[in-house]
Amino acid sequence: MEKARVDKTSHRIRGMFGRVAHRYDLLNRLLSGGSDIVWRRKAIRLLSPRPGERNLDLCSGTGDVALEVFRRSSGETRGVAADFTFEMLALGKRKIERARASIPEVNADALALPFQSASFDSATVAFGVRNFESFERGIREIHRVLKPSGRLAILEFIPEPDSILAPGIRLYTRTVLPRIGAWISGDDHAYQYLPDSVEQWPSPELLGQKLKQVGFVTVRFEVLVLGMAAVHIAERGGER
Repeated sequence: MEKARVDKTSHRIRGMFGRVAHRYDLLNRLLSGGSDIVWRRKAIRLLSPRPGERNLDLCSGTGDVALEVFRRSSGETRGVAADFTFEMLALGKRKIERARASIPEVNADALALPFQSASFDSATVAFGVRNFESFERGIREIHRVLKPSGRLAILEFIPEPDSILAPGIRLYTRTVLPRIGAWISGDDHAYQYLPDSVEQWPSPELLGQKLKQVGFVTVRFEVLVLGMAAVHIAERGGER
């Protein structure tokens, strides 16, 4: 019964992202005022990709984070872009080809990754962990495919922004953003899903605790400008 529920919800989320894929990048830039670009770059700086490493960009979408890892390492980090939405992967492929980057794409569900254990030095997930039907299963899968001492960078929204602009941010995300998103994307549900899912998301402190419970031994986080998002850097233990 549990697997059937997970499969049904994953199918719904996959369909939602497939419908808005053609407007995904435009809406990210417009609705965040371009902040999403700065946030992704900050996340990769904190991850510090190293030459010769292999990185898994999970929930890769149209490939922005995978490309940022490639650029940050001057192409010396071998990346894999994974997503379970074909429409997103198709758009990402075009972007990767335009950048002349060597980043293979894989259609993959975070709850059942098609990779061998201990096969990546690092992993990145930007605004994707919140969409896992089972947080624990998804994070355990990431933990499994990371090598000992491997690093995970998670970029996600914060449910309650911690800044003097918090009331205005809440009004924007809960009222204005869904309307603009629905108007541009043509999908009423997708951009109402965003604030609804963010409200149910744990605080940065609680997320850090959850990552340790799953098996990461060291977790630190940094709240980004305006308190709207945070980057968590978690390190896997050194055991095999």
